[in-house]
Amino acid sequence: MTPVPMANEAPAWTQHVMWWQVYPLGVDGRDVRGEHVPAGPGEGLARLHPYLDHLVSLGLNGLALGPVFASSTHGYDTLDHRAIDPRLGTREDFDALVAACRERGIRILLDGVFNHVGEHHELARRAIAEGPGGEYADWFRIDWHADGGPRFADFEGHGSLVALNHANPAVQDWVAGIMSFWLAAGADGWRLDAAYAVDPELWAAVLPRVRAEHPDAWIVGEMIHGDYAAYAERATLDSVTEYELWKAIWSSLRSENFFELDWTLRRHEDLLASMVPMTFVGNHDVTRIASQVGVDRSSLALAILATVGGIPSIYYGDELGWQAVKEDRLGGDDAVRPALPADPAELAGETWLLDVHRELIGLRRRHPWLVRARVVVDDLSNTRLAYRAVARDGEGELRVVLELLPDGGGRYEITE
Repeated sequence: MTPVPMANEAPAWTQHVMWWQVYPLGVDGRDVRGEHVPAGPGEGLARLHPYLDHLVSLGLNGLALGPVFASSTHGYDTLDHRAIDPRLGTREDFDALVAACRERGIRILLDGVFNHVGEHHELARRAIAEGPGGEYADWFRIDWHADGGPRFADFEGHGSLVALNHANPAVQDWVAGIMSFWLAAGADGWRLDAAYAVDPELWAAVLPRVRAEHPDAWIVGEMIHGDYAAYAERATLDSVTEYELWKAIWSSLRSENFFELDWTLRRHEDLLASMVPMTFVGNHDVTRIASQVGVDRSSLALAILATVGGIPSIYYGDELGWQAVKEDRLGGDDAVRPALPADPAELAGETWLLDVHRELIGLRRRHPWLVRARVVVDDLSNTRLAYRAVARDGEGELRVVLELLPDGGGRYEITE
């Protein structure tokens, strides 16, 4: 990973934000493949209101929302980017959530799906109905002469997710308009779903226009693979989701091989030269960290997350050691996207992990320079890693020791 110049200077507030990520359709216990039942009082987005104080109690100050726009099933097959999914409520419910977050100093990140739309999207239907000469024919990548009739290019083999033609200036205008619409409605930034699948020239055309209207917006691209820094520079992204670090953390803990983490931390250092990535040990698309490494060792994963550079995100339930395995099948994400009880007092799990989260997030709050910290490794073996997190200006340092124990557990020690 070759360091590149800083592509875009991220807004100052991102130096102090830490996210709690939720998947709203799961939080409300919706059957994403069943009948669409509109949210009633206290349901949908309203279900998140009691959890804002829980978020703050962890020391966090950002709410990263999964899809909230009208869709056919799971939220990533969008039908209308300007309408709240009725299963989650109405625009008024979104506005109420924004207001409740503002009262508590909580930032909001939206999940934007702009690589593709659902196959039942009105514009996709019109494109096929009107044919190659129609108004929206060039909005999508369509094989008009495919066996069996016109066929959309799709996202990674999912026929229900039809790919947009990002080279079309009308599509670029459409994306820019949607992003600005919701930023004006109170969002603070966007996670760009499947950014890696989009030609970076789309973002390079769209994002400067969005920032001209909303200069304080933060834009993070979902990058699972590829050259993070080079893509972000071409796309003018502020940040990317650092899957490489995520993988190295759980894999090193599970296989008792800290050499893998050491290698990745060197690449992480290169990435920090060009941006501050969004870091995590769990999200809505992956097996939960406690299932990957065990509940005890999940605290070591958090210790790493809390002491290396990046903008951390905690996936809801990980703070309680919830376990779930992602499976490669229809419905294979459901277990990692569970419902929350109506009352946070009813949350169950490993309550000692709540204290660990508060302790480590509090540590990071006391040392805000950690957002761009350098890591210097002092001692390394398969089961022991000692490093120093060092401030870029030399004005701060933490010493971190991680040790994996023979019984499958582990311990960490951090010296301020």
